[in-house]
Amino acid sequence: MRPFLRRAAVLASAALLVACGQTAQDPVADTGPDLQVVTTFLPITAFTKAVAGDCATVQALIPTNVGPHDFQATPSDLVKLQKADVLVKNGLGLESFLDKLIASADNSALRVIDTSSGVATLANAAEKAGGGHDHDHDHGHDHGHDHGHDHGPINPHIWLDPLRAVQQVETIRDGLIAAKPACQEQFTSNAASFSAELRALDAELTTQLKPFAGKTFVAFHDFAPYFAERYKLKTAFVVEAPEQNPTPADLKRVAELVKQSDLQALLSEPQEGSRSFNALAGDLGVRVSVFDPLETGPAEAAKPGYYSAQMRRNVADLVSAFGK
Repeated sequence: MRPFLRRAAVLASAALLVACGQTAQDPVADTGPDLQVVTTFLPITAFTKAVAGDCATVQALIPTNVGPHDFQATPSDLVKLQKADVLVKNGLGLESFLDKLIASADNSALRVIDTSSGVATLANAAEKAGGGHDHDHDHGHDHGHDHGHDHGPINPHIWLDPLRAVQQVETIRDGLIAAKPACQEQFTSNAASFSAELRALDAELTTQLKPFAGKTFVAFHDFAPYFAERYKLKTAFVVEAPEQNPTPADLKRVAELVKQSDLQALLSEPQEGSRSFNALAGDLGVRVSVFDPLETGPAEAAKPGYYSAQMRRNVADLVSAFGK
């Protein structure tokens, strides 16, 4: 009996190894309890969780306190993509690291949801004659090109317009339904509820900002054109991307703009703090306030309600910057 038992043990071990190999390479079956979804960074994670509910397991590739500009992939991130059914991204070249990571994961069953699909886009400042600081026109974009955040032709910060965020949510809904049709009713209901919240937020912000139509505000980096367009404002910035350091020419340009306007504050970012604006604000006799572009945040930032609450805080600070 001993040789028989040894052979049985070997066969059982081989079967276990094969099963483990399949788990590492194959996506989770659609008949399983959860769809395995990986998201890129904070707003995409928040929107996806709002739609997925308890019909999918959502994991963020990038922690909430790390932005897409600073992300460095690790072997564990590769494993996440190898095991995922779906990857949800913002698109527009913001997640410039993804193509190589997806190729390395070699997960042929992975579905990629590009939430920028169908969204009207705005040009980055570098694409405009004279270095442009006002953003006032739409054009289509080609998803086949991957551009760096600070060099691409398209500004990627679409999530800061609540109505464009609705489009992102609807694209996530449709992608999750395609991946797991059995959860269509839940995905549809969750997306409808969250979209209604975003539309209500837009109506509220529209009312608050209507008195300031045409006014210009100054942010640290070029994250605000979609927000500004939605609420009929104009936006200027110090640097195009957050990792850049302002030059004397940048500061001089902003100083001249502030002197020509009624701005009472410069809008920094939580991640940047006030260090880049302190001296300039002191020279100009204005305050340093905050507008959070929601690229990063605390752990709770991916939970329901955070996006709307933070956008309300942003607008309150912006109204204060306008001197009202």
